[in-house]
Amino acid sequence: MAEVVYMPKLSDTMVEGVVAAWNKKVGDAVKEGEILAEIETDKATMEFESFFDGVLLHIGVETGKSAPVNSILAIIGQAGEDISGLLANAPTSAPVEEKVVEEAPNAVSVPNPAPATPTVVAETPKAAPLASNTSGRVFASPLAKKIAEEKGIDLIAVGGTGEGGRIVKRDVDHYTPYTPAERAPITNNSVSGVESYTDEPVSQMRKTIARRLAESKFTAPHFYLTLDINMENAMAARKALNAMEGIKVSFNDMVIKAVAHALKQNPNVNSSWMGDFIRRNQHVHIGVAVAVEDGLLVPVVRFADTKGLVQISAEVREYAKKAKDKKLQPTDWEGNTFTISNLGMFGIESFTAIVNPPDSCILAIGGIKEVPVVKNGQVVPGNVMKVTLSCDHRVVDGANGAAFLQSFKQFMENPVSMLL
Repeated sequence: MAEVVYMPKLSDTMVEGVVAAWNKKVGDAVKEGEILAEIETDKATMEFESFFDGVLLHIGVETGKSAPVNSILAIIGQAGEDISGLLANAPTSAPVEEKVVEEAPNAVSVPNPAPATPTVVAETPKAAPLASNTSGRVFASPLAKKIAEEKGIDLIAVGGTGEGGRIVKRDVDHYTPYTPAERAPITNNSVSGVESYTDEPVSQMRKTIARRLAESKFTAPHFYLTLDINMENAMAARKALNAMEGIKVSFNDMVIKAVAHALKQNPNVNSSWMGDFIRRNQHVHIGVAVAVEDGLLVPVVRFADTKGLVQISAEVREYAKKAKDKKLQPTDWEGNTFTISNLGMFGIESFTAIVNPPDSCILAIGGIKEVPVVKNGQVVPGNVMKVTLSCDHRVVDGANGAAFLQSFKQFMENPVSMLL
């Protein structure tokens, strides 16, 4: 009895296929395993292999034409067989059964479409080796057997990807012999791990972070400027300050103070993009990124340019404690005109940060690293901190950003100047 061949679904996104070429014409004999046609999908052009013998009685889709998945592609039967009734009564598509279908860049087999849509299995670099064949019988298409014989391949070692594990042309074409170690018997205990995951609800904080930073990254045209800071004087100044009773100043406190002074010298960086206008801020409110369990908070040190290192240090410590205890109030994190993100304490040498709206810039602070430096014409050990300024190009140009970094560098490398 004649069989209807349907347009197969050869990829997970395929909705229709184009017949790139027919290897047979009406009236030609078709043997099991022969390439019947080449089908072009949305991802690749693949050879289409027959699963049964007969004569090509009807071509449903001409070369260069397209047809939906499961529409009639061809009919194969006995020579002289009357298929008029079959064409008149045949459904327009085969019954569809849900299957996992993966992309395969080579030949696919044409099974009997009556029970279900053909399954296409992805090609693997090496077919799974078989330790033994308990049935003593190899299921393979004639074409696969012929190619295997020509190449001297033992089909018992070839994994089949056709219907029911049948070995087809693509399996032989892409078979790579395994080494003796790889041919070890396969047992049910060969799996060494289990895939697992946990779905975690997204907190409101994380949703807000995602929304705000996505808007910033994909709305504000970012550019980045990186500079090395010689930290020798800053390290000496901090050591001297912390030797005084009741004083504990961090490098991050010194960075805040230096940024505040640099912003007063470079007011264009202390600005915000407001859509129809640019806001130039005369006051300096510096946001300091603080990591918490659910994400990131940015409390604000207000009027940082008017505060001393000791006061800045006390505020930052208090904000960090309130952030971890989830006691920060909206007034604590609103109104920033510039933001600092410091990952130096985690050993990060350098990184780039996303601008924190409504700011036009954010300064990423890396860790202090001991490196060779040139001093008075001699190479000597030195301590360098790498910083990267992320800028919103709608507000800040390269020259403005560079000028700000030069001012910041001057204050960090000469910390006494911040006290004047």
